[in-house]
Amino acid sequence: MEMLKNHKRSNKLGRYVVTGGPGVGKSLVFQELRRRGYNCSEGEIARDLYRDFKKKLGRHLEVGDRREYSRMVLGAFIKEYCNHKKGAYFYNRGIPDGAGWDRFFKLSVSDELNEAMHAYKYDGIFVLDPIANFEDETDVVWTSERDGQRVHQLIVQGYVDVGYDPIFVPMDFVENRVNFILSNL
Repeated sequence: MEMLKNHKRSNKLGRYVVTGGPGVGKSLVFQELRRRGYNCSEGEIARDLYRDFKKKLGRHLEVGDRREYSRMVLGAFIKEYCNHKKGAYFYNRGIPDGAGWDRFFKLSVSDELNEAMHAYKYDGIFVLDPIANFEDETDVVWTSERDGQRVHQLIVQGYVDVGYDPIFVPMDFVENRVNFILSNL
């Protein structure tokens, strides 16, 4: 654990993504990481942009809205990436997540997204295994269990396609999941 404390305090740049499909428990993992003093994303960029987009349109996104939304999310991910300058940082989703979501909504991966996935690199990808029977009534992006599994697979594939070897974090109590992540930095 001493090595983890030193890594957290060092100026060595470390970029780590925590990702997975809907309902994998990312919010709880990020709460625990922050409680332990790690720098992380505040909220989930894509979800926050979805809320804003939905409010602006007065409805859920439709097929014709998806490309514009995808570009907005990509821009926000790049901005967050570029704002991180030192120390360890945990991202709530990363740029290759966009490929998974685009594919789920039957969009091709744009040249812009493909270029960004190769240009902005992370030091580690942690994929949270889905939590059984997860339900969140406040979630703005709901999917069926089957769709959630498909999104999860497509997100993982997005990382594999650009050369990452994701580390899969087993379903467990949040403290144990965070311990697992930190022991694999």
